[in-house]
Amino acid sequence: MKDYAKTAEELFKNGCNCSQAVLLAFSDVTGLDDETALKLASSFGGGMGRMREVCGAVSGALMVLGIAKGYSDLSDAEAKKEHYALVQEFARCFKEENGSIICRELLAGVKTEEGTVPEKRTDEYYKKRPCGELCFTAAKITEELLK
Repeated sequence: MKDYAKTAEELFKNGCNCSQAVLLAFSDVTGLDDETALKLASSFGGGMGRMREVCGAVSGALMVLGIAKGYSDLSDAEAKKEHYALVQEFARCFKEENGSIICRELLAGVKTEEGTVPEKRTDEYYKKRPCGELCFTAAKITEELLK
């Protein structure tokens, strides 16, 4: 069986942003090819384009849950309600483990540069931030909710 959490963490460490890492880890679930998954999730890294809003790992996980368990019948209020309950359960679990779903709060105490330029991926970069672990956690919770 695939270890989604470890895969997501490794994808982050290999250069994916946090959202890409989680979405791409579940390619067998979503049916998305790598290029499509990487492009789809590219906007959500750094808490939505480095704005430090909703954590990209959370966004990636919610994309997986949407593809796997989302609704498409716009008149099906019950399906919408059930899906939103799933989203809220994911957020509750993620907050329980990490304290927040907001990137800037998750990176509290980590010196980051503002702006659009991504930081270089160095050993120091990986040592100072919890993003790989957050990708691991997001993927672990997602896998549990898909069962």
